[in-house]
Amino acid sequence: MRRSKRYKKSRELVDRVKLYPLEEALAILKSFPPAKFDETVELSIRLGSLAAKEVVRTTVILPHQYGSSKKKILVFVKGEKTKEAKDAGADYVGAEDLSEKILGGWLDFDVAIATPETMSIVAKLARILGPRGLMPNPKNETVTSDITRVIKEIRGGRNEIKSDEHGIVRTGVAKVSQPIQQVRENCTAIFEGILKAKQLVKFSTIVVATTMGPGVKVDPSSLKIEQV
Repeated sequence: MRRSKRYKKSRELVDRVKLYPLEEALAILKSFPPAKFDETVELSIRLGSLAAKEVVRTTVILPHQYGSSKKKILVFVKGEKTKEAKDAGADYVGAEDLSEKILGGWLDFDVAIATPETMSIVAKLARILGPRGLMPNPKNETVTSDITRVIKEIRGGRNEIKSDEHGIVRTGVAKVSQPIQQVRENCTAIFEGILKAKQLVKFSTIVVATTMGPGVKVDPSSLKIEQV
């Protein structure tokens, strides 16, 4: 694959064999020639000590948000909870009316939340919302009666973490424009969230990268966290 001049210049700043302390790896990312947009800092972690087909899944609240406040949030709700959803900052609030719009092809939202009593309505939308990752689910608390808290967490930088079939977790953690300390603290929140979900897991390989840039390998022993 042909690489851009910018990518090649960025790659020259990275020792592809070396394992960097996390802080130094993030500093290298910030030293890359800038792109035409504010790139996302991406984190890739290969997990060791997992059984075959074992999946690590958890939710992490990042201490520093990076764009979550712009997400369009839809809430399926009825009755007195409708006002709560509006007051909490939901962009779209309703029940059957929203269902009809979605069945008609409307999908101008990023997150869907539903109260338990509306799930009979939402269930009819599974074939549309499911493949797009928009189906409300009790496992990630998008089926909830605590609408205010969940909206606040989503606006504040909630990340859904899930390892793939190879035991790899990939997630965005920050924007390149954010201070290194904020990026580091968001990374640490991800590491600690994974360890909380699966205490005996080990971080075999850690790579940080920007959206359009090369990866930088991180030394797992440099992390300021306790692996239980």
